[in-house]
Order: sequence, then structure tokens, then C-alpha cells
Amino acid sequence: MPDYRTRALFVQSTLGDSAGPELQLLSIVPGRDLQPSDSFTGPTRKMPPSASAVDFFQLFVPDNVLKNMVVQTNMYAKKFQERFGSDGAWVEVTLTEMKAFLGYMISTSISHCESVLSIWSGGFYSNRSLALVMSQARFEKILKYFHVVAFRSSQTTHGLYKVQPFLDSLQNSFDSAFRPSQTQVLHEPLIDEDPVFIATCTERELRKRKKRKFSLWVRQCSSTGFIIQIYVHLKEGGGPDGLDALKNKPQLHSMVARSLCRNAAGKNYIIFTGPSITSLTLFEEFEKQGIYCCGLLSARKSDCTGLPLSMLTNPATPPARGQYQIKMKGNMSLICWYNKGHFRFLTNAYSPVQQGVIIKRKSGEIPCPLAVEAFAAHLSYICRYDDKYSKYFISHKPNKTWQQVFWFAISIAINNAYILYKMSDAYHVKRYSRAQFGERLVRELLGLEDASPTH
Repeated sequence: MPDYRTRALFVQSTLGDSAGPELQLLSIVPGRDLQPSDSFTGPTRKMPPSASAVDFFQLFVPDNVLKNMVVQTNMYAKKFQERFGSDGAWVEVTLTEMKAFLGYMISTSISHCESVLSIWSGGFYSNRSLALVMSQARFEKILKYFHVVAFRSSQTTHGLYKVQPFLDSLQNSFDSAFRPSQTQVLHEPLIDEDPVFIATCTERELRKRKKRKFSLWVRQCSSTGFIIQIYVHLKEGGGPDGLDALKNKPQLHSMVARSLCRNAAGKNYIIFTGPSITSLTLFEEFEKQGIYCCGLLSARKSDCTGLPLSMLTNPATPPARGQYQIKMKGNMSLICWYNKGHFRFLTNAYSPVQQGVIIKRKSGEIPCPLAVEAFAAHLSYICRYDDKYSKYFISHKPNKTWQQVFWFAISIAINNAYILYKMSDAYHVKRYSRAQFGERLVRELLGLEDASPTH
């Protein structure tokens, strides 16, 4: 067991004539001064006031990426017909058609209709202006043959080989287009089933629906919501990333965290994590790389190896609200804070003697260490981001895993594009909401609106 020493104890006085809480310090620990290695944050490219929605989208999905989709789709269609017979109705897809194809798919994120074919129907989700751009038969042909990577190379063993080059390209564009703030969050974004579909479908349809075979994790800027990095983990498979190669969930989540932070070393980033990722071993490993952490700890969900058991068990008598206990090992602090329940935090980014407050609407200010206040503030921002932006994920749900990953990645790219739009001069010209930005993007991809040049 490491040599933990109790460094600070905050006691909320319960005496009626007390002038205020008493702070008992057994040892003073100096505050940490973690300055970011790069003081510049935000977009790296200044977009003109005339920039359109598609201009921001193509910062991440440019024409050369779309042209590759055209080539790969045509290659796959040719090979498919050589094997299974000629398709007389097929004509090679063009770049203009590929943009329209993406536009149709993206439109489901605005209408929240799971079937993109509803555009050509006469029902509630039909849209005559969009339907006139391309026939339903042509759209279905492109959907049948659509590919990002048509064929597996002899060296490829990765289960996501059909979408990995696109994910790599998207990651490079995220890195080049935006410089994140010092504080970031590792988490799984909300990509659950569309609530409208869940409320209206039958039990039989729900049983037939296949569960996702992957989990999607992100590293996200906590001051803007910009998703900096994506990591896709396949839930099945025998490769080095497959579940059968890992002993337990903490090992899986540590691997996810290392993958998400592989480009963060030496930048003094402060990473906030949930219970599944928080662990002493991982945080100490990250500290050696110049990455600092603050994570919520759970005796049930977290890897608690190396942590004192006395701090992981609840006392028989609950303490007063705002009371907390701290134990330290070097720069690492283990905080047990009480507020109608015990909350434990592990951090090497904040000094345990720096004070903060949690403000409750009814009960007012509740004292706490600064690490607790920072964790609550940054996580609440991410929760608000999820509530606002997760509803704009593309509703089309294909059966193939690589296609599910692809459309989720496109949805994230559009959300990131909107964040850059809101930080640009173009937002002050026309203040589009997220829904309006999506609608504008769809119409520009379908050629129904002129996209302004960026130069």
C-alpha cells in the first residue's frame, strides 16, 4: 500500500453560534500552476463573413475525400456486378451526386426521421424540393453500392478497415482546424436510439433491431464542446483491441483513455474523467507525459488498485454537508466529499487546499475543494452539449457496423463545423441555430442554395 498521509481536513461546524466553517490544516500543500504549453485556443483558420455552411463542413470533409468515396463506390459497384451479374440500372456516381447523397442522409438529423426514403413519400416527412434533385431509385442504387474503402488489403486485419481511412482523415482535419482549451473531458457521447423511434415502434421491431457492436469515445474541449478526438472500440473481435484480448473493463477503459490522449502529451492539458476511466495507475502514467487529470472515483466501477481502503468505505455516521477528507501521495490527492452522499475524486491537477464552492439553487453555497467545483463545472457543460447536439445525429441506422460508425463520424463533423461557425465572423452576419445550419448544409449539398466562396 502506498504511503498516503492525511494532509487536509475541512470540517463544517454544526454549532449554531459558529461564525463559519473551520479549516484545519495538518500540512500546507502549495497550489499547482499548470500553464498550457500553447496559449492560443480556438479556430486556426479565419473564415470570411461570407462563408457558408458547406464551407465549414468541408474543413473536415473536403472534396478530395468525397472524390475518393466516388472512386471507391464505383469500384465496388463494378466488382459486385462482375461477381453477381450486371445491373443495367447502374450508372457510375459523380461528385455532385455524392454530395447530394450525403445531403439526403444528413437531412434525417434535422427531420429526426429514421427512413431517409420518407423524403420521396407522400407522408409527414416528405420534402418535395429535396425529392426533385434525385430520384428515389437513383438514391437507392447509390446507397446499395456506397463505400469508403471498397476492398480489404492483404495487410489489413482491423475490423473497421472500410471506414478507418476516413476516420484518420477526419482526425487530421480536427487537429489542424482547432486548438482546444486546457481543460478537456473523456466520455462516451449520447448516441442512443432516436426517442421518436423508440416511442412509436412495436416490441417486435425493437427485438429485431441489432445492438451496436461498437462503443464510441471522445476527447472533448470543455469550454467549446468541440470534439478533438474520436476513438471507436469494437465490442467483438479477436484482434489486439477486441474484448477477448482484455481481462476486464478497467483495462479496456484505460486503453481507450491512452488512445484518446496519444496526441496530448507535453501540453499540460487537464483531463476530466468518469469513474470507469479514473485510476491511480493511469493518472500517474499520464502525469509523466505532462497530462494532468481530475476524475470521479467509484469503488464499484473504478480500478481502485493502490488506493487506501479507509477512503473507499463510508463511515457509519454521515458527516455534515460540505465536509471532506483528503489523503495524498506526492501530487496525487484522493478527496472524499459529502453532499447528501459520498463523492470521491482523484486528481493531480488541483491542490487540495484550494477552496471552491458548489452553488445549489435551494441550499445556496456548499464548500468543497476546488477540484470538486472544477469537475462539476466542466462536466455540466458537456452534459448541456450532449442535450443540445446529440439530437442532431443522423437518424439513418444501417445494419453494417462500418456504416454506423461512418454516419456517427459525419454527425460529429457537422457539430464541430457548427461550433467553428459560431466562433467565426459568418455567425455575426447570419445567426443560424443548429437546426437552421443543418438545413442550410443539406440544401447547399443538394445544390439548392449557392455556397459562397471562401476566398
